[in-house]
Parts: sequence; structure tokens; C-alpha cells
Amino acid sequence: MTPMATGPVIPDFGTVSPCVRDNGLFCADWFAANWSSVFWPALAQHVRLTVIAVGIGFALAFALALLAHFRRWLVRPLGGLASFLYTIPPLALFTLLVPVTGLSVLTAEIALVAYTLMVLFKSTLAGLAEVPEAVRRAGLGMGLTRREILVRIELPLALPAIVSGLRVATVTTISVVEIAAFIIDQGLGSPIIQGLQSPFNTQFIGAGLLAVALALAADGLIVLAGRLLTPWATMRRSA
Repeated sequence: MTPMATGPVIPDFGTVSPCVRDNGLFCADWFAANWSSVFWPALAQHVRLTVIAVGIGFALAFALALLAHFRRWLVRPLGGLASFLYTIPPLALFTLLVPVTGLSVLTAEIALVAYTLMVLFKSTLAGLAEVPEAVRRAGLGMGLTRREILVRIELPLALPAIVSGLRVATVTTISVVEIAAFIIDQGLGSPIIQGLQSPFNTQFIGAGLLAVALALAADGLIVLAGRLLTPWATMRRSA
């Protein structure tokens, strides 16, 4: 009969690299080994939360900006409301929403959409306001209706300002999604928080680098899309 072993049983975690063993600043081997289980799911969640928030926020802000463009008396109250929502600290807004909508994705998305409204509303409204009055009069002289002037003249000329606002709103949302990890276990904020609670550096540094890369990639894609949609603006800057 084999005698039973005494003392604590130490599990075998396998071999680790010197970087992991010594808790180096960033262990690329550990990052690669945990990409599919830790970092990729968090990155995909981060992208999804951002796209939903910016998409809904843009639709709301665009509609409100058009309404204020035609009803100028709405500019101040709508702009004031959007500015007020933007000034609330993210954690405070999450805390105010939790008793109503709980610790849920809905809570996170409501707050994220609120933070996009001011930038998108003001950039769209500013772009429409910057269209020269002479251009509008020319459209009227050509027999265009007010709606046709909006679609064929004002919106194309306002597009660079709208794209600029979309860039700011997207990058801001990517950063706020990290804070949303305090109420939902999703996005790159989740491995960042978990990493900060442990002495291991690579987890939160890797997630932080991915958030930075995501913001840069999103900004670059929006800039590229803006240039493709407004080739005349690029030609005017290079002239």
C-alpha cells in the first residue's frame, strides 16, 4: 500500500518564461498565450459597446441638430441639455443609472450615448451653420426646395465638421467604455481592473495598449472615410 503524502499539495502550473516568473514589464509570450481567452473577447466587447453607443448617439444628435437647424430657438435648450450630460463624471452617471436599469449593458450604453450627444450635436450644427448664405440663395435661385438644399448642399458642405465631431466622440467613447467595466464585466476595462488588483503587469499593460491601438485605429478609419466622402475638402487644403 502506497503511503499517503503529507503536507500541502502544490499544483503544477507548468513551466513559465523568465519574464513571467520575474513579473517583467510586458511579457509578450504570456500576452500571446492568453490572447484568445482574455484579450480578444475583451477587445470584441469593447468594439461592440463603442459601435452601439456611437451609432445611437450619432442618430439622436443628428436628428436633434437638424431640428435645431430649422427651429433656431431649440439650439440653446438642446445644446444646454447635451452639455449638462457631458459634464457629469462617468462613474457618477453610472451610479445614478444603476438603481433604475441595474448592473447591465443597458446602463452602460445609456451613459455612453449621453457622452456622445454634445460633441456630435454641436459639430453637426456648426457644420450646417457654416454653409455660406450665398450658396443657399443660389440653391433657391435654381429652384431647389428647402429639403433639397439641405440634402444636396448643406449636408455635403457640413460633412467635414460632422466627421471631426465623430472622431472626437468615438475616441472619447472608447475611453469611457473602459470605465464601464466597473458595472459590467465587459470590454478592455475588465482585464485592466483585474490586472491592477494583482501584482502581474502584463495583463493591465496589454489591455491598456489594446485600448490605445483601438482608439488610434478608429480615428484613422474615420479620417480615411471622411477624406473619401469629401474629396473636395482634401483638394482645397492641398491647394
